[in-house]
Amino acid sequence: MKILVTGSAGFIMGYLVEDLLRASHQVVGIDNYSKYGELSRSYDVDPRYRFVRGDAKDVDLLKTLLADCDIMVAGAAKIGGISYFHQYAYDLIAENERITAAAFDAAIWAHGEARLQKIVVVSSSMVFECATVFPTPEGAQAACPPPRSTYGFQKLACEYFARGAWEQYKLPFTIVRPFNCVGIGEGRALNAPTVLSGNVKLAMSHVLPDLVLKVLQGQDPLHILGAGNQVRHYTYGGDVARGIRMALESERARNEDFNISTAKSTSVLELAEMVWKKINRGKPFRYVSDPPFPHDVQMRVPEVAKARQILKFEAQTGLEAVLDEVIPWIAEQMKLGRM
Repeated sequence: MKILVTGSAGFIMGYLVEDLLRASHQVVGIDNYSKYGELSRSYDVDPRYRFVRGDAKDVDLLKTLLADCDIMVAGAAKIGGISYFHQYAYDLIAENERITAAAFDAAIWAHGEARLQKIVVVSSSMVFECATVFPTPEGAQAACPPPRSTYGFQKLACEYFARGAWEQYKLPFTIVRPFNCVGIGEGRALNAPTVLSGNVKLAMSHVLPDLVLKVLQGQDPLHILGAGNQVRHYTYGGDVARGIRMALESERARNEDFNISTAKSTSVLELAEMVWKKINRGKPFRYVSDPPFPHDVQMRVPEVAKARQILKFEAQTGLEAVLDEVIPWIAEQMKLGRM
């Protein structure tokens, strides 16, 4: 199949493009490099990959690119860590609504006038920001209170775009919700706010890279947000990409939504101690708690049975293996002055 991926230079989409090419799909990527600036990927020279530098809000450009595509992956969005949610609360919802509307305008056209089979919407676990049922199953977003953050609310709106486009224009969709994607390749955003954690300037206010950064810089005691009892499901980028691809390829995924996640829960404090022990072998683990952000969700635990049953997808990469990849990569980025 030929697949258009918007936001192809982003963190998760970078993993996805690589996975799609490995599965012998043709891929067209579009990105404007607004988050990290210009960068190169190992697959840039792959003959099955074509990159277009452009704005994902440009409907005419999207239509041109979709004219001979079978699938569209709507991955472009303004996104960042928890401090980003607060610093850019209006810009997130305003810009992401424009990006979403453009994606669906172009996809509706391509489904009716060209050969587009469906749109794959990359949503977020933040649609479950106010969930009270754990593990949280697909469908809970319609029953629990709406997200409090503008980012989570807009991601929920993306899902309503998908359902509305199906209801009115019969554009098939698949919704995927990655949970706490972790891996390599994500650097400091160009317009990221300056956030200090103790004496360390954070890289991106994403918990794993920032914990690694602080420990590598010798912070002792280690600063963590809140008590550290926030529960997350840290899912390796390669696993997330594979889950999205399986949803993209599956006929049974038509007009369905899936939580794409590891089944294992890990608290922030547990993760912090794992990072500490990997880097500071034999040194006693010490930490202090900093005041948390308002939108620091305490529990984010997905039900993963639907993806396992319908897609035959299960995340396979454990946190130990993730840390063995992420820690040396961040150390190298620090040497190069990129973090």
